[in-house]
Amino acid sequence: MATALGVLAGGIGATGANAASVCAGRPAKTLKFGTGELRVYRTRSYACALAVAVKPGARRRMSVQIQPRGGHPVVDKGNFTQQAGPVTVHALNRCVRVSGTISGKTGTTDWILC
Repeated sequence: MATALGVLAGGIGATGANAASVCAGRPAKTLKFGTGELRVYRTRSYACALAVAVKPGARRRMSVQIQPRGGHPVVDKGNFTQQAGPVTVHALNRCVRVSGTISGKTGTTDWILC
C-alpha cells in the first residue's frame, strides 16, 4: 500500500522520465544546469516547478523555488535522492520566476510565463 501511494504521489518509484507527472498542466520551460534540470509546467491558473537530478541516487541537498510576480516564493528544500518539488503557485495573469539547486549547482529563470 505504501508503495502504491508513493508512486501516485511521485515519490517512491518515480524516475526522471515520469517525475513530471506530479505537476499538472503542460510543460512550459525546461532549463538544464550542471547536476539536473528545472522543469516548469502551467495550467490556465497555476504554475508548478520541480528540480530533477540528472543522476538520481544518494541523498543530496536540493531545492526548488517558484515566485509569482508581486507574491511570496514557495520553496521545497531538503536532502532528496531524485527531485525537489513540486511547488505550485497561483499565476493567472502573472509572471513567475523559478530557481532550482542540486548539489550546489543552480538554474534560474528570469520572469517567464508572462
